Amino acid sequence: MNGNSVHIGLTGDVMIGRNVNTSISSFGYAYPWGNVLPLLKKTDVNIINLEAALTNSNKKVFKTFNFKATPDRTSTLTAGCITLVNLANNHILDFSEEGLVESIHSLIGAGINYVGAGRNAFEAERPCILRKNDTSIGVLGFTDNEPGWAATPSGTGVNYIDISNGNDRARAKDCISALCKRADIVIVSIHWGPNMKLSPDQEFVNFAHEMIDSGADIIHGHSAHNFQGIEVYRNKLVLYDTGDFIDDYMVNPDFKNDHSFLFRIEVNKEGIKKLELFPVLISDCQVNLAAMEDYQWSATRIQELSAGFGTTLIDKGEVIVKYF
Repeated sequence: MNGNSVHIGLTGDVMIGRNVNTSISSFGYAYPWGNVLPLLKKTDVNIINLEAALTNSNKKVFKTFNFKATPDRTSTLTAGCITLVNLANNHILDFSEEGLVESIHSLIGAGINYVGAGRNAFEAERPCILRKNDTSIGVLGFTDNEPGWAATPSGTGVNYIDISNGNDRARAKDCISALCKRADIVIVSIHWGPNMKLSPDQEFVNFAHEMIDSGADIIHGHSAHNFQGIEVYRNKLVLYDTGDFIDDYMVNPDFKNDHSFLFRIEVNKEGIKKLELFPVLISDCQVNLAAMEDYQWSATRIQELSAGFGTTLIDKGEVIVKYF
């Protein structure tokens, strides 16, 4: 790998609660990463959406699914070489504010960075700037899920945004513009949109373009539980949805939410140089590299979905590539 470049790994939802939490007890902290672990170890920065609170709290909020893992599961994140987690999503407060605060304390104690939630609105909105190989990478976290969980000036919560609201969009764009002045590469990690949707609605496409026009280099989308197409806009990268990466969910036979990718992006101070997609498959609470028909299904679908945005992806047999 080029010594002047930084290689950033991005994944979709990592849900290490419920049966995954039990599997970790049986097979060890590194178990959920399967044979993808060597790739994670080779990247300089790995960013995930953490789809579970890390807490011992039993204060469940009323909803259909509540996800948590024990706080020591930060060792699973460190085993997977996770640098930063997005907490702006619809599960980080599943066990109330107490669960979120304990999650934050656990992450800080393990040396894992986080964005998208906090003990007040200032913390939830605050970016994280990572530095590697003389390149600075700024990350912001947003979600359009659970408006009732929005952080306030004095209240714990997530960095909520209603993308149909002009004031909310303006706030987000102001945050991006400010971060652009402090970082070489700006990543917006955003948990947005409904579940099991093949393509983003036009308002999401429009907002992605607005965020890039404001200074974002990479839009790291997640929430749908299935991957969506990839767009290159103004030579910047929009991953509308990165799907699922680790979980114990039921599999929808049409969307195949057990299929996705490790997205590896090569950047330097000047911008994005290359995108690599490594197809993966979730099984038995573990992610592994996809093979044969599973690889081919994911490769074909991401090429078809991305072609709708005018993006050509090259299948090299073990990895799918887009050069910039």
